[in-house]
Amino acid sequence: MSSLFGPDITFLGVPRVELGAIDADAVIVGAPFDGGTSHRAGARFGPGAIRQACYLPQDGSRPSLALRVDGLRDLRVVDVGDVALFNGDIERSIGVIEEAVYAIAAAGAIPVVLGGDHTIALPDVTGVSRVYGAGRVSVVHFDAHADTGTGAFGSLYGHGMPMRRLIESGAARGDRFLQIGLRGYWPGPETLAWMAERNMRSYEMSEIVARGLDECLDEAFAIAVDDCDGVFLSVDVDVVDPGMAPGTGTPEPGGFTTRQLLDAVRRCCLELPVVGMDVVEVSPPYDQAEVTAYLGNRVVLEALSAIARRRRGDPWDPRQPLLSGR
Repeated sequence: MSSLFGPDITFLGVPRVELGAIDADAVIVGAPFDGGTSHRAGARFGPGAIRQACYLPQDGSRPSLALRVDGLRDLRVVDVGDVALFNGDIERSIGVIEEAVYAIAAAGAIPVVLGGDHTIALPDVTGVSRVYGAGRVSVVHFDAHADTGTGAFGSLYGHGMPMRRLIESGAARGDRFLQIGLRGYWPGPETLAWMAERNMRSYEMSEIVARGLDECLDEAFAIAVDDCDGVFLSVDVDVVDPGMAPGTGTPEPGGFTTRQLLDAVRRCCLELPVVGMDVVEVSPPYDQAEVTAYLGNRVVLEALSAIARRRRGDPWDPRQPLLSGR
């Protein structure tokens, strides 16, 4: 695999390996694809931006002040580079991504896919489900949009429809599909009816505000671990309010704060058996001062740190002071 865009770098300096030589706990892989975008393109440049968006040395080490672990060292984290994709051929690109994700999951590692637009969730979840079994992996999906459209521009594939394709294919179950952060003015009644028929659970922002994010997460997590063997975490950065994450293709006002997203991702990876994840829709051409790329980078770090802490086995108390001296 080779990097298509920008310098040949790895995520914060972790070791580079070939796809066929994986011996790791988590594997970073880039999917620089935005051929499924319906509004503003540019997410193909997301993987490179996410990899290097940090003011600290690119030395493969990031100790978490909160979790007291180093997610890049307490876990064996490697980077296999970017999948070679074809923005003019969406079906071929989906197939290549799926094979890469499947190879990582089959090697016993957690694939951490850097997008790219949300089209890539279809091959990401499908690749993992081939290892764990169709319908055996639940999906926790942070997004402003449901991504359950029927089709667009004459195609069944794109960033507005991967979740429908996953459920239709049987790779994921509708009743184990948890969507958090939805808002705005799409989808319409017919699509919502289809979602309800599949027993999807979607937490719109008004419900989250009224009930509180923690209560909604408690409920979603209980569903996610019921009769499933693992959880796939899919994070679209447009779940965050565009005032805090402007660098994305389909911004929708009224979303999460960055703090809420990082806390939610931390909770997911501390409390759930995460077997794969992606971070999508970071579009550097629309970013301001790299703030969205930094958020994407920190979402990955938060996830890896929490997975490391979960594997350590001792409980974590967020009220524990960093320093107890006067």
